[in-house]
This record gives sequence, C-alpha cells and structure tokens, in this order.
Amino acid sequence: MREIRMPSLGADMDAGTLLEWKVAVGDKVARGDVVGLVETEKATMELESFADGIVDALLVELGAKVPVGTVLARLRDAGETALAAPVTAPAPPVTAPVPPVTAPAPPARVLPPVPGPPPPALVRSSPAARKRARELGVSLTGVSGTGPHGAIVLRDVVPPAPRAAPPAPRAPTSMRQAIALAMSRSKREIPHFYLAHTISMKHALAWLTEVNSTRTIQHRILPGALLLRAVAVALRDFPELNGFYIDDEFRPSEEVHLATAISLRTGGLIAPAILDADEKPVDQLMEELQDLVVRARGGHLKSSELTSATITVTSLGDRGCETVFPVIAPPQVAIVGFGAVLERPWVEGTAVVPHPTVVATLAADHRVCDGHRGGLFLATLDRLLQEPAKL
Repeated sequence: MREIRMPSLGADMDAGTLLEWKVAVGDKVARGDVVGLVETEKATMELESFADGIVDALLVELGAKVPVGTVLARLRDAGETALAAPVTAPAPPVTAPVPPVTAPAPPARVLPPVPGPPPPALVRSSPAARKRARELGVSLTGVSGTGPHGAIVLRDVVPPAPRAAPPAPRAPTSMRQAIALAMSRSKREIPHFYLAHTISMKHALAWLTEVNSTRTIQHRILPGALLLRAVAVALRDFPELNGFYIDDEFRPSEEVHLATAISLRTGGLIAPAILDADEKPVDQLMEELQDLVVRARGGHLKSSELTSATITVTSLGDRGCETVFPVIAPPQVAIVGFGAVLERPWVEGTAVVPHPTVVATLAADHRVCDGHRGGLFLATLDRLLQEPAKL
C-alpha cells in the first residue's frame, strides 16, 4: 500500500482543505496524475499521485481541513488485496446556508421641515442666513453672529459638517499572514549572508535580438528565461546552494527544481517550480515560465510544482527595481535575485560608455555555504551570460 498525503508548500503551511476528488475507489492512476484539488492559504493546487496504482480508499471528506501529512488516500498494486477498512465516501462540499429572501422594507416617509417663526426684527442677520434658518426650522435668537457689527451670516446658521471617520484598519489577508510567518521564521532561524554582482548583459541582449528577429512575438525569448537558464546551469557546480536544511542537517538535491516568484493580481505572491530546469533549453524554460504565470494567477498549479522547489529565483526587473535582496524560503538554503537591466557607465578599454547591465544578488544560508563559494557562484553566472549561445 502507498499513501497520498496532504502536501506542504513550505514552512508557512500547516494545513489544507480538500476541495475535490478527481478519482474514485478502484480507478487506476499513474505517477503524475491529478487525483484531487487542495486549497491552502496561498493557492489552490492540483493534488498529484506520486506513484502508480489502484485507488484503494479515499480517507478524507470534501471540505475537510486537515494538517499537513494527513493521509488523504491509499493506493494498492494491481495484484494486491484491498484492505478491509471501510472507505470514507466523499461528502458534498460544505456550502454556507443561503439566507431567506425578504421583501425590502418600504422607505421611511420624509416630512418636509416645519418652517419656524421669522426672526425678530431686532436680530441683525443677512438674507441668506434668515432663509436658511427658515429651511432648517431654527430660531436665530441667541445665535452669535460673526458678520459685520455682529450680524448673523450664513456660516453661523449652517451646521458644521461632521468630521469623516478615519478608515478602518485593514487586517492582513491569510496569504500575507502566511508569508509573514515564513519570512519571520527565515530571518530568525537562518543566518543569511548577502552578495551582489553587476553583470554585463551586452552579449546576452545581442544574442536575444538576433534569435528573436526571426520569431513571432508569441515565440520570442525574454531575458528572464535566459537568466533562469544561467542559474540552473551554474548550480551544477554549486550543490551547496541547491537543497534543504532539515533537522539540523543539509540535504543536497540531485535535481534542480527552480522556483520563480510570481506576483498575483489579487495581492501576494507564490513561487512554483520549473522541474529539472537544468535539463531544459532556454526555449522550453520560456514556454514553461509563461505557462506557470498563467496557471499561478488562475489557481491551477500542481502539487509537485509547489512542493519540490530546491532553490528560488526572484526578479523585480519588470518593476524597475535596480537591486533586490531577497529572503530565503525555508527549508531551502539560497535564493537568487535579479534587478532591472539598465544602462550604466561601463569601462571599455580607456573609455566610459553606457552599457546594459543587471545586478544579480545571492542570499544564502551560512550554515551550509560561505561568501567565498557564493562569490564564485555569481562569477559563474557572469561567465555563462557572456556566452549565451552556449546556454
């Protein structure tokens, strides 16, 4: 028997809600098949099977919120006997009761103001003040005037407008709370160190211009895909940046699953991974990056994309940010940042000329890496981007 459990999106997730089963008891499933939908504080994701088999039992009802690691379903092999334990039938989704429709109450009848007695002749007042007093049904007797010689003017009769109440404080959304908890833990527990390096993009942009000149807009490669490719290739020589720190020990990963931070239109961000990024050419990375952005903003990510990331890349270049110093997403041990590609003064021979550059940054865990190795990693990124055709 094999088990399908509630996956974890990282240190900021402790529970998830089962929204839908896409399989039934007795169905055959293959590794990678979508078997259900799970909702977390950060995203709705497609729950995948990580093994081949036959669905033996569905153990959690729809609408149930269960902790990370809870067994959701069991799989058995074709020749394996089904367990005698009762199977929990999926319950209908939990919906809030619809309040009864009631007819709206008739509008209250508004009575016209009752005209008051005209002000005494001895009360010095302006015509506008007297007219307004009649409309409001008030007497000018006893009203202190602020006009010439103490005359009552319009501003003495018109009641002051009430001061607008200050806006109500906005409570952080559940996603913001989850991000805050994860980042607080990261800064508290991980001894970060930061490095930055300015990289020439002259050759990279020239190569992209040449490649894209014969392509349609839909098939052009953006600089971001080239940067992802360079990071993925560089990590082959720096395994200490690619993996997880769990239970007081570092566990390097043989695969490079490159997470990329994506901002959501509803606020917040999410970082799904491009799996085996170091084995994919730039064109494929571009296609998968575009697909990830669309599905992330549409709420159609797979559990493997949200649980397998071995390192994260964040780019704020499209926001015009020159440099970003990101925070590591535990249990990962490193994160790479890229700012905008900008023209900066650059020395070429004996001349200073405008030159396209990008600032690459690295935040890494000092328990598994140091500044020397981090600096070599950024230098490797630089070298790779000077020969983009070889990437």
